[in-house]
Amino acid sequence: MGRLFVITLEGNIYRCKHCHTHFGLADHIISKTFQCRHGKAYLFDRVVNVTLGEKEERMMLTGMHTVVDIFCVGCGSIVGWKYEAAQEKSQKYKEGRFILERFKILSPDGSSYSIIQDAQLGGSDTDEP
Repeated sequence: MGRLFVITLEGNIYRCKHCHTHFGLADHIISKTFQCRHGKAYLFDRVVNVTLGEKEERMMLTGMHTVVDIFCVGCGSIVGWKYEAAQEKSQKYKEGRFILERFKILSPDGSSYSIIQDAQLGGSDTDEP
């Protein structure tokens, strides 16, 4: 295995709840209104310190998308996914962007989010259970 290079960010940082590896800045959040099967999720313009899984077609509430799961480079935990392609024209803005699931990350103030605390019923922009 090769040497692991981890990027250290400065500012309001979202990071892995398991190993504290930095993922992204609050300034890079596009939306905080996304939902996933475990609760809330954030759409980021860019993230760091993740590796990409295999491409797959996934049916979400907003239609079919090509996505890749993203994993923390520090501990290997799955932390969200990257949108590679969207079928629906109205969803094209997601392409090349990243979802970080709130219950898998720590906020800039160090707080974490529980699944029960954030789970909601109703419409969303992400995975169906």
